[in-house]
Amino acid sequence: MLTNNLLSSEEREAVIEMRHAMHREPELSNQETKTQKRIIETLKQFGLDRAKTFHNTGVYIDIEGLAPGPKRSIALRGDIDALPIQEDREDLPYRSQVPGLMHACGHDMHASIALGTALAFHRMRNNFSGKVRVIFQPAEEAEPLGGRTVAEEGLLVGFDAAVGFHVDTDIPTGSFGACVGAATKSSEQFDLNIIGTMAHGAESHAGVDAITIAGAFINEVQKVVSREMPVDDGAIITIGTIHGGEATNIICPSVVMTGTIRTSSPERRNLLVQRVREVAEGVAAAHRGRVEFSSQSGEPAVVNDAGMVERFRQIVVRSAGENKYVQIKPSSGSDDFGFYSGCVPSIYFQFGSREPGNETGVHTPTFGASDKILIPTTELAIQFCWELLQE
Repeated sequence: MLTNNLLSSEEREAVIEMRHAMHREPELSNQETKTQKRIIETLKQFGLDRAKTFHNTGVYIDIEGLAPGPKRSIALRGDIDALPIQEDREDLPYRSQVPGLMHACGHDMHASIALGTALAFHRMRNNFSGKVRVIFQPAEEAEPLGGRTVAEEGLLVGFDAAVGFHVDTDIPTGSFGACVGAATKSSEQFDLNIIGTMAHGAESHAGVDAITIAGAFINEVQKVVSREMPVDDGAIITIGTIHGGEATNIICPSVVMTGTIRTSSPERRNLLVQRVREVAEGVAAAHRGRVEFSSQSGEPAVVNDAGMVERFRQIVVRSAGENKYVQIKPSSGSDDFGFYSGCVPSIYFQFGSREPGNETGVHTPTFGASDKILIPTTELAIQFCWELLQE
């Protein structure tokens, strides 16, 4: 395990306690009021009393270095929201006390790592120059996204780099990794209302069957991926919901569908949305119906800076050993840290949690990760930010 003793004993205790407190009292996206208060109060206990709020439930704190030297600015994010999942981990003494909610994606750990980073840099402020902004970001999981607010409110203007991270259940405890380029996919949501004409089932020629149009659309839209997108893009079109029909003997006049569109290419992001719309309109017209299509932009792809990834790899190898660095494969999921990487050079690294008893993936009732990975990961984040400030 990575151990650099960059945290004091009091700071270590605060990191662990924050993780346990957040896990016991999870809060959904855009509802993180208790979490926000807890973070602000903990920062104050360590002398950090100038925290600012954003996005209603978010917090950020600036730590200004007092030493002479380059005045670089580094931002570090820890997300804070939980998920609407009932926890099934009776073995955890700090398990969720809120029915139906749990930290199933590790954000309690992410926020705790961010806390430790803020506390350490505050204590070491006489020894570095520049600025570290630690962002405790709400609403990573659901709209309105906190990452979008970070970008829109200019919280990264003038910054040289941003650092994000995520627990990874596919790599062993004590291992770390990252990938160059697109680390996640962008995400767009779309709504499709297919409009036909009602008729009796015995006289189907008198109507326009919206269910038939829906079936044709589902088949045709996948050809946009298989025949129009490069294989290495890994584009994905998902139909997530479909609702239509009132009776067994009625030609259905309306079907409502929702879905997501994912791609790792910013250039193809708008193109995919356009093509899904065109396929829907074309299929409907061919069947004498029509459609109403709307889309909402979600997270951009997270894009890792090659230089930052290489520096991160060197730190892991130097501190923990060659075998502790893992080459991460790009994820098909999305993360609103993509808004950060769209503003400044960024890295989104992974820290492993897989071990006996903690094998299940994120967003599951049995997800869990040991406290023992918190301090090494926090100290790695501190060390990495420290070196970025020295460039």
